Amino acid sequence: MRQAAVFLNNLLAGYLTEIDDSKYSFSYEENYFLDPKLPSISLTLPKDQKEYISESLFAFFYNMLSEGVNKKMQSRQFQLDENDAFGLLLKTAGSDTIGAVTVKEIINGN
Repeated sequence: MRQAAVFLNNLLAGYLTEIDDSKYSFSYEENYFLDPKLPSISLTLPKDQKEYISESLFAFFYNMLSEGVNKKMQSRQFQLDENDAFGLLLKTAGSDTIGAVTVKEIINGN
């Protein structure tokens, strides 16, 4: 099981988890979820629900990935299968993303 912390403007917003090869969950961090002043991370993951489950990587996160030649290059650089969308997200969405959301891999609970 792989997991990532999801940040909005450098503030911990939630956790993205790969439950198995075909199931994912996103849950808002408790304090973030309970603060009415903080926005949802996307229109497709509103704060009216604390946890979401999907049979594929959520479109919001999938759309953060590169395509074409850039995807091939990143796959080679990080020695990942091009079809490992979650792995690519963990390696490429930690900084310098388009927009305010970043995704950082949690390794051994940290």
